[in-house]
Amino acid sequence: PELYENHTGCGNTLDLRHPRVIQLVLDSLRYWVGEMHVDGFRFDLAPVLGRGAHGFSAEAPFFTALAQDPLLARAKLIAEPWDIGPDGYRLGDFPQRFAEWNDRCRDGVRSFWLGRPEIETVDRGEFARRLCASSDIFHTGQRLPADSVNFITAHDGFTLHDLVSYDERHNEANGEDNRDGHGDNRSWNCGVEGPSDDPAVRELRGSLKRALLATLLLAQGTPMLCAGDEIGHTQGGNNNPYCQDNETTWIDWASADAELLGFTRKVLALRRESQPFRNAWYHGVADRDGLHDLAWLHSDGEDLHGPAWHDRDDRVLGCLIGHPATARSPLLLLFNPEAVGHGFRLPPGTWQGLLDSSDPGGHCSVRGTNREPIELPARSVLVLGSVGDEPRATPLAQRDQG
Repeated sequence: PELYENHTGCGNTLDLRHPRVIQLVLDSLRYWVGEMHVDGFRFDLAPVLGRGAHGFSAEAPFFTALAQDPLLARAKLIAEPWDIGPDGYRLGDFPQRFAEWNDRCRDGVRSFWLGRPEIETVDRGEFARRLCASSDIFHTGQRLPADSVNFITAHDGFTLHDLVSYDERHNEANGEDNRDGHGDNRSWNCGVEGPSDDPAVRELRGSLKRALLATLLLAQGTPMLCAGDEIGHTQGGNNNPYCQDNETTWIDWASADAELLGFTRKVLALRRESQPFRNAWYHGVADRDGLHDLAWLHSDGEDLHGPAWHDRDDRVLGCLIGHPATARSPLLLLFNPEAVGHGFRLPPGTWQGLLDSSDPGGHCSVRGTNREPIELPARSVLVLGSVGDEPRATPLAQRDQG
């Protein structure tokens, strides 16, 4: 027993301090890359890889050996940056070559869109940090925004459809009296637990799913879309279905939500063609023409700063990206998580709508200037592109969103 170390919850843990164990793991990885031609690896409970006599270290022997291997140098490396051992939560602490699952993004985005009275919502500052690749976590050393693997759902937990259909987990079929699985899901059933024929409930759920998908796929960082979410896959409220090799987990292609799939394709095309965020950190600085690389706006079009970041009664937010990754002119992302529509005064210039998540197809006919506020629909994401004259001299937004 004194030699037993269960840092994973799955049994005794391999000791990656030992040279022969490192050799075993590296030989295995080289086989999968060299012989099986896999692109890379996602390491479950990855802090185990860097555990030594004094806890986790990004300079552990395994990481050093991995970095020196010529074959593995081209492989993608993704860490689930937590285990259940002492000091096991290591988000942002992995070596430069690793991307990391970002559960802070998952929780922050869920709470921003799905907050209900018994589950506290997050303010604009928290949401802005998660939208921008969690710079408070990853903007260290040589880490880049792409190292943040953003996700809303994963193989563990609710599907996207269930996230807006259930307040509580329903894992009775797993045989553990519904005690297994995570209890903190930050979900909202939109007023009805489980399936509903109420048109209002179904419409609300659709709006929320599209807002969540748009946020995930347009945010800075690397998006991870859980298979089936794009077609409305449900597990009947089961958030721990590892033991269900049946209709619970099988993708029901015959019942695919074609409308949601079309919306997802539209957002992915928008990301590919007009990628909002560069894979570099923004600092709110202005170019020689007075255009800031990134600015945060209040609904009145003014710079957002000070206590307004923490106002939970008004969470409407504008993100003006002066220097997008691929778009040739500035982009404006508008977010309204509230239950009612809200006016928003656009920055100087002329703006054309590119995406409206309140529309099932994502279509946006908005075209406006800052002379009259536009209507930002309830629980929606709008993306607009600058047309003609670019906005200039936008007030410098606060670099610290919190």
